[in-house]
Amino acid sequence: MDMNTQAVESPESAAFADMARVFELQRAAHLAQPNPDAERRKSRLVRLEKMILDNRDAIEDAISSDFGNRSKMETLALEILSSIEDIRHAKKRMPKWMKKERRPGSLNTWPGRAEIVRQPLGVIGIVVPWNYPLFLAISPLVGALAAGNRVMLKMTEFTPLFSQLFADLIAKTFAEDEVHVITGSADVARAFVAKPFDHILFTGSTSVGRSVMQAAAANLTPVTLELGGKSPTIIADDMALQRAASSILFGKLVNAGQTCIAPDYVLVHEDRVQAFVDIAKQTAMKLYPSLENNLDYTCVVNERQAQRLRRYVEDARQRGATIIPLHDEMTAADSRKFTPLAITGVTDDMLVMQEEIFGPLLPIIAYRKIDDAIEYVNHHPRPLALYLFSDDSALVEKVLSNTTSGGVVVNDVMMHVIQNDLPFGGVGPSGMGHYHGKEGFDTFSKVKGVFRQARFNGGVFLRPPYGNGRLKKLTDFLLR
Repeated sequence: MDMNTQAVESPESAAFADMARVFELQRAAHLAQPNPDAERRKSRLVRLEKMILDNRDAIEDAISSDFGNRSKMETLALEILSSIEDIRHAKKRMPKWMKKERRPGSLNTWPGRAEIVRQPLGVIGIVVPWNYPLFLAISPLVGALAAGNRVMLKMTEFTPLFSQLFADLIAKTFAEDEVHVITGSADVARAFVAKPFDHILFTGSTSVGRSVMQAAAANLTPVTLELGGKSPTIIADDMALQRAASSILFGKLVNAGQTCIAPDYVLVHEDRVQAFVDIAKQTAMKLYPSLENNLDYTCVVNERQAQRLRRYVEDARQRGATIIPLHDEMTAADSRKFTPLAITGVTDDMLVMQEEIFGPLLPIIAYRKIDDAIEYVNHHPRPLALYLFSDDSALVEKVLSNTTSGGVVVNDVMMHVIQNDLPFGGVGPSGMGHYHGKEGFDTFSKVKGVFRQARFNGGVFLRPPYGNGRLKKLTDFLLR
């Protein structure tokens, strides 16, 4: 071997070394400045906002290229605009979120004072998925920065152009000890979640979420898991099908259905199934008059995901379901511009009803009465979102009271995710924990209880010796 030949460091080993180095750098920076003031936190949010606005075109181009075609208007509206609104919401309200919060003190320790103090946790790890790689990086990042933390983000390998662009932009905008981006394969991701972060937020599949939680458990690292699942949509008998279809088809087809809170399947009365299918097709063709050559219609992100969807369709067909195209244009069998399909006659043993779809496939389930629809939802894993179409206020309250889901939208789909003052998160198999707005700030903060005792206080009555009868008199008074 030539002694002058230098070993070439692999990208993976470089990523591991970079991750370890920056983690220690951020940990040291946090210890040196554990509670940055509001101005410093705001300056980070201002820089983040400017970074996005100054690079809109590059962001749109990179994401579209990664997908093979991702509607640039979808990226603009659903990722760039939503990210900027998150930042501006936090900038405006963060000083109020940082204030100490007075709480009532216990009567037997009067006149001591109880309060809540929120302080940064330290170094936060965020794992970003491929379906909305900007928004699902920025939204938790905003909460973590507003709460005063240092942040490391692991970007997905499935959108490599955007992941690298984002890493470069962050490096130009922030010091390494403020925010840093890691790229690389699944092996890098596994090493990332095994680091002793002060909190990890993961967005992705339920199966990978279990692995993340297991890795975090070794360090007793708290986790927020956003896992998706199968979000049901119930159309009540009083709702006009056209009105419901307009929202449902938008939610199912935007980003080609590759949205964790997309309406996964529809429950509709058995007498209206065919009418809904007909209206759904009309709606889809109005939204997207063409498919293959339509820049508004997004591709399935890669061939692996496209093959998965084709497998779901073929499995449903072989098990007796009816496959109904929701468009007159049938794209090529190998195209990632996937023709939207309705699927009727589905059963629980079909893959399309067992797994999160993440694509433009719409199973339709018939019910005889609304109680059957509620029972169906309740006999399946709790979803990230539930959508109900009804103007009957009593029925709406019945469904809200008798189902459990991460969030609910009445007479629309997905719009709860852009409500900055609503917590966003799943329940059970669809996730744990919340973020967005104030809830995100609290997730990435230690919400610390503080009690300040007065010099002269009722606590002395709790101390022995008890033979003087003071404690008995006090407890008799308090328990009367």
